[in-house]
Amino acid sequence: MKNLSVRALLVALSTTAVLATGAVAQTFKVTTIPEEAATEQVRKFGPIVKYLESKLGTKVEFIPVTDYPAAVEALVNKQVDLVWFGGFTHVQANVRSGGKIIPIAQREEDTKFQSVFIAKTNSGIKSLNDLKGKQVSFGSASSTSGHLMPRSFLLAANIDPDKDFKRVAYSGAHDATIASVVSGKVDAAALDITVWNKFVSEKKVDTTDVNVFHTTPGYFNYNWSVHADMPAAMRERVTKAILDISPNDPAGKEILTLNRATKYVPTKAENYKGLETAARSAGLLK
Repeated sequence: MKNLSVRALLVALSTTAVLATGAVAQTFKVTTIPEEAATEQVRKFGPIVKYLESKLGTKVEFIPVTDYPAAVEALVNKQVDLVWFGGFTHVQANVRSGGKIIPIAQREEDTKFQSVFIAKTNSGIKSLNDLKGKQVSFGSASSTSGHLMPRSFLLAANIDPDKDFKRVAYSGAHDATIASVVSGKVDAAALDITVWNKFVSEKKVDTTDVNVFHTTPGYFNYNWSVHADMPAAMRERVTKAILDISPNDPAGKEILTLNRATKYVPTKAENYKGLETAARSAGLLK
């Protein structure tokens, strides 16, 4: 009993010493906008969590969130360290934080991203003008490729969704957007081109039944973002780790394939000024 008490005391003293010196590393937390089902998000980001653990030398945890605004708030309030944002959610977080959100990397594909509009092939919808009087779905209201940019291009074509469509719906995620057209809940919808291409390549959608009738011009989109209060040295380590992900090694190839990327490239805040302007013009950002 005496030996047990001494041992317990030594453990307590040891723990106190470790806490006092700060030797225990804090968990590095990562999240993402929920652009697809929760199970798909965990599958997609599991490998990059393991990769970051090996590169940063600390425990890395993936923290799923329920919706796009939750991802914004998580980084603004420093509840997570790294977020995979869409361009619009990055802009929202930056405005919400008073300019304290820093984009550090994006997929090469995000420098010229596009959205697609889909409809039943027998619907008679062949152009954006054909959407007038129809029921149309976007993704999340905070989605860049599933709402902001499709809405912006519609407005540029003198089509106001809130006035010209019979009904505007929000599916919440790109896979749900596709399902809403396939099921006939809406006549047409807009979504992320890479999610659409993934569904087509995996034969999860029959293109003889539903297909693309309009593809938008390109724009900057998704990025990895951190809070400006992250120490500069850590930010540099995280940035380097992401940019070093290579298709030439098995772990890197898996990460890039799951995230529909050829490689990650540096990005900067200026790349998202156009999205901020579009959001303000569309009345989605005040």
